[in-house]
Amino acid sequence: MNTMLATALADATPLILVALGGLIAERAGVMSISLEGYMLVGAFAAVAVSNSSGIWAGVAAAAFAGLAFALLHGLLSITFRVNQIISGLALNLLALGATGYVNTIVFGQGQAGKQVPAFSTYRLPGLGSIPGVGNILFNQTLFTYFAAVLLVVVVVYLRRTRSGLGLHAVGEHPAAADARGISVWRTRYTAVAVSGILAGIGGAALSIGVVNSFVENMTAGRGYIALAAVVFAGWRPIGAAAACLLFGLADAAQVWANVYNINISGELLDMAPYVVTIIALVGVGRRGRAPAGLGLAYTRGQR
Repeated sequence: MNTMLATALADATPLILVALGGLIAERAGVMSISLEGYMLVGAFAAVAVSNSSGIWAGVAAAAFAGLAFALLHGLLSITFRVNQIISGLALNLLALGATGYVNTIVFGQGQAGKQVPAFSTYRLPGLGSIPGVGNILFNQTLFTYFAAVLLVVVVVYLRRTRSGLGLHAVGEHPAAADARGISVWRTRYTAVAVSGILAGIGGAALSIGVVNSFVENMTAGRGYIALAAVVFAGWRPIGAAAACLLFGLADAAQVWANVYNINISGELLDMAPYVVTIIALVGVGRRGRAPAGLGLAYTRGQR
């Protein structure tokens, strides 16, 4: 059981990073359908660069790749005021096609899934020896510890800082925020950029933190699951992280059922994380209230 819970936390880590990035963008009023694309290009960039330049260069490349796609989403949806759902879906399709094509160029045809240098688990001194929870919480990759620290930072930022309150104001009522001297354009671009960086790192957490390789479409909808976690939690960071842990547990249960040869259809096991996502959204997601300005383009001077 402890091993399965440790696996669930590892599986949830990429989702938590992506969800926190998406939450920041959505709190600023920009829809984050494109998280899947950010995560996918981050996963590929991490593997491609890690293979030649080391794991930390891979993480940096993942963050940059996610940032580049996020800024493209910002250009389309904020500057040119393209429908944010259409922009996000287009970027997801672009990421899917581009990573699949470039993967064959970098690694060669038929070399999908090549193992590359990756992060190993790190047991925190002292804490890793705590009976019961030590192996679960404190014997993880650095991505998991980063996600835990990031969660605290995001909570404090949104609740206790002027900038965080300004972000909330832009997402709720951009015209009022603009009237009070808050730059809607700059706030939204910054939020989208942060979401891209975190989602790119989330992709790296998957490709060089869990799987240690890249295959075409390896995110397999995890960006959408992370977005579902944000909605499920009512756009609250702690709730979003908890939802990601729930989805990670469903994913881990699928893996361990295969390991122990539990007589359940493989197709049903593969569906488990997505079924949990749908049930969560239908049963609880509607209780949360989205930011009032979410998905709405803003032109200065409009009311």
